[in-house]
Amino acid sequence: MQTMTLASPAVRPLGGKDAVRILVAADRVAARLTLKAVLEKSGYLVDSAASYAEAMDKIENSQFDLVLCDMRNDKPAADRLITLAKGQEYRPATACLQITGDDASDQDEFLVEPVDVPELLTEITDLLASRAADRALRTARRAS
Repeated sequence: MQTMTLASPAVRPLGGKDAVRILVAADRVAARLTLKAVLEKSGYLVDSAASYAEAMDKIENSQFDLVLCDMRNDKPAADRLITLAKGQEYRPATACLQITGDDASDQDEFLVEPVDVPELLTEITDLLASRAADRALRTARRAS
């Protein structure tokens, strides 16, 4: 996982209309509900999907700042989902949750499934800040 320390240009106010929107795509009910609850309690607007088809529909019909995938029971679907998300015009950040020791694939970002919630929230904040910095850089290049 790539971690950068930035002066958080990404993080818009949590809660309210400008809140960071996250899609949690997880095939295990407990993981999906837990991630959704933890992220919402932290102020993020969270939508969830139980399957590739449901997540694909949501990615194509809404905009998210982050697509967080934890589809352990269908790795090919998880890979397709991340590819689909990366191809959207609005370019959300993408990450797959992974338990240490899981086989790695060709995804850009992996978040190690943490033992504690603060670690997960720190990793998400870092990823969102990195994505916002990339967007700001692309915007500045286009303007010059």
